[in-house]
Amino acid sequence: QVPLVDTGGGLVEAGGSLRLSCAASGRIYSSAVMAWFRQAPGKEREFVAAIRWGVGRTLYADSVKGRFTISKVSAENTAYLHMNSLQPEDTGVYYCARGVDLTSVPSEYRTWGQGTQVTVSS
Repeated sequence: QVPLVDTGGGLVEAGGSLRLSCAASGRIYSSAVMAWFRQAPGKEREFVAAIRWGVGRTLYADSVKGRFTISKVSAENTAYLHMNSLQPEDTGVYYCARGVDLTSVPSEYRTWGQGTQVTVSS
């Protein structure tokens, strides 16, 4: 298990942008999948985006397609979530996660970051 540290959250106005980072303390192998989930108060954890580390294949939730982009810098063992056109409904705690399947199912991911708060004001 490679610990993950997710950072970059904050308070932003609607229409603004943020970039989240997920840094792994060790090497992320090409077969791994890195993903972002979010959880709003009183709601279940929701899939946002995922990327296959080696080939870069991505998967997005419909709610963020065209606004969010997941990317990676392999040499830094870091994944990013670039969030544009943020809306109040994007508010929540964002978690990065590591798994082996490119999937939107939270239970398929074994390692999680501590979470970073994103708040979008209207």
